[in-house]
Amino acid sequence: MFDSAQIDAILAQAKRILAEIGVDVKGELLKQRLLANGLQMDSAGERLIFPADLVDWAIGQSPSSFKLYDRHGQLFTELGGGRVHFVPGSSALRVLDHRSNETRPASTADFIEFVRLADGLEHIAYLATAFSTHDIEPQVSDVWRLYLCLLNSPKPVVSGAFTEHGVPRMAEMMALFRHDKEDLGEHPMSIFTITPSGSFRYGEDSCQNLLDCLDWGIPIELVPVTLMGLIAPITLMEATAFHTADVLAGLTMIQCLKPGHPVLFGGAPAAFHMGDATSPMMAIEALRLDVGYAIVARNIGLPSQAYMALSDAKSLDAQAGAETFGSAMLAALAGISSVSGPGLLDFVRVFSLAKLVFDNEICGQVLHFVREQSSSGAHSAVELAHALLEDDHLLTHPHTLTRWPHELYLPGPVYDRKNRNTWRKSGSRDLQQRVLAELCERLCKYQPIETDSRINLEMQKIVRSGLVYMNEPPDVPKQMATRQRSKSVLRRPRPKSTE
Repeated sequence: MFDSAQIDAILAQAKRILAEIGVDVKGELLKQRLLANGLQMDSAGERLIFPADLVDWAIGQSPSSFKLYDRHGQLFTELGGGRVHFVPGSSALRVLDHRSNETRPASTADFIEFVRLADGLEHIAYLATAFSTHDIEPQVSDVWRLYLCLLNSPKPVVSGAFTEHGVPRMAEMMALFRHDKEDLGEHPMSIFTITPSGSFRYGEDSCQNLLDCLDWGIPIELVPVTLMGLIAPITLMEATAFHTADVLAGLTMIQCLKPGHPVLFGGAPAAFHMGDATSPMMAIEALRLDVGYAIVARNIGLPSQAYMALSDAKSLDAQAGAETFGSAMLAALAGISSVSGPGLLDFVRVFSLAKLVFDNEICGQVLHFVREQSSSGAHSAVELAHALLEDDHLLTHPHTLTRWPHELYLPGPVYDRKNRNTWRKSGSRDLQQRVLAELCERLCKYQPIETDSRINLEMQKIVRSGLVYMNEPPDVPKQMATRQRSKSVLRRPRPKSTE
């Protein structure tokens, strides 16, 4: 999409914005710490200025990859190096109920179902605190979602705090599964989102969350919401420069305070729709910006994140399928490290478990498309051509018999690859029916994980500490109660394999 000269121009413009205009850092503590580290204010005393050489230094300090660990401290995956991970989208406020097909506020029971479903989806790499529940106080909803994730799955989690002081509670909860605070920093189990406010500004909540993530060693994804045509240019190169400036500002602040801290070059761009006054993330212009900043991130050696593999549609329809598949494929071809989006509908406001099941299939096909290619080595194309002319087919040839399980992707029951007669004999089920059947089957197959009862009590205590008007957090439905071990230690020893 961009040649080397265009990439250089984008980076140069972004650095000029930071050096000439600067960033409005609303968090006073963060601002003072940056000033103590040598940064300066502009002539009006309102915005921090980031010299180009300091930005270049910060880019060099930021790691090109980093590792994530599971709840037990075992290595789960590494982000960077072109490896692509699909992750449920976040920030939804409502759910599309797969039983009633109605959109409604989400409950704790809904969130538990989500975690247990996502835990078993083979092409969804790790979890996210995907939507908020209405049955808990807002100021502790972030830690409540994390609690439900940790209680029901060992996988890493993409998360973040909703308030200025939400990170410490969440970090203390994760540290229950490590030896101590230092161990959590060395073996992180989560990525936290920090979002600039637009117009080259970092709000108070984001500033404090950034400081707390650094204190606890939590990897950060910087996710500007770049609205093309509203608060960012409508043209691609200039919009990419705006977006890059927001990310490089956060990255420079992070590296100034803690060199080497892991950062994802992320984003959630949208194009302002001049007809409907909406901000679709799946607008083709927004997708170009996603790929554009991913190219910039790769050029400067940083892992990346994007909101893709989602849909602005209101239900699991043809638009949802087209937007999800198209954006997932673009994300994979661009080598984006962490792709947030599966399960999301309606401008990231609604989460659908049915769509998450469908998206798991989409992600599997996309990952198969971008897998590394290798020659079989045993048979050349010329040998196979002779074999074809001799037998008139290659179906039973040793090359086919040994290679097809790896080379051919056979979709699961969500996808229809039957001929019409077989399809009719099997019930003539449409997409919705197939997805719901698969969703129910996967939920039934979930096996609860064991959690030490003392850890569970400590996590509940952390949640209660933030309650204001509720005496107790919501009940976890009994039929979903996680089994607990009677004999285990509060902080498990780290497995030797992760040393």
